Formats: sequence, structure tokens, C-alpha cells
Amino acid sequence: MNTLEIFGISFALLSVIFGAFGAHLLKKTLPETALQSFEVGIRYMMYHGLALLLVSSLQLEDNAWISRLFIGGTLLFSFSIFFLSLQSVIKFNLKWLGPVTPIGGLLLVMGWIVLLFKFI
Repeated sequence: MNTLEIFGISFALLSVIFGAFGAHLLKKTLPETALQSFEVGIRYMMYHGLALLLVSSLQLEDNAWISRLFIGGTLLFSFSIFFLSLQSVIKFNLKWLGPVTPIGGLLLVMGWIVLLFKFI
């Protein structure tokens, strides 16, 4: 199994685990807005886990940039959202992570643009 598949499966697995964690444990402790943000992080992690599995199966000349952008973007985007959503529970000010989320989102967008150009 190659690195792309490992990251893809890991992201999909973590999104299911975090989804269950959010639905059953966090629902009682987090404010609704924080829970909604947490769910966005889960959704994007699943999308990009599946995208990595798709990219790993395509016969592209060089999928290294796409995979790096998807992996880095998912780590920055989803995990910054997770930590920001949980800051009221863990009692630690993580507002400094706020700018990390859009950087991760930008990396994800760039990954999709590179993939689009590979197909064109």
C-alpha cells in the first residue's frame, strides 16, 4: 500500500471515528456552532480521504503535488477546525489557529486546480 492510500484510508477512518465522537459525546458539551464547525472538519476530511484514494488509483504522470496539497490542506484545515471547536472543552485558548484554517482550505483548492489541469 502506498502513502496516498494510507493517508486516504486514515482520513476516512478518522472522519468516521470523529463523527461518532461528535455525535455522541460532543453533542452534549459543545455549543451548536462549535459542533457544526467540527462536522465541517469531519466532512472535508472524508472528502479528501476519498479523493486521495481516487488519485492513488489514477494513472497520472505525477500526482505528487496533488497528494501533497490534499494531505497538507486536510491536516491544516480539518485539524485546526477540530482544535478550535474543542477549545471550550479543553480550556485552552487556541484562537491563534484561526488563520491556519484558510491556509489549509487554500491548499485543498490548489490541489483540485492541479488535478483539473492534469485532466485537461
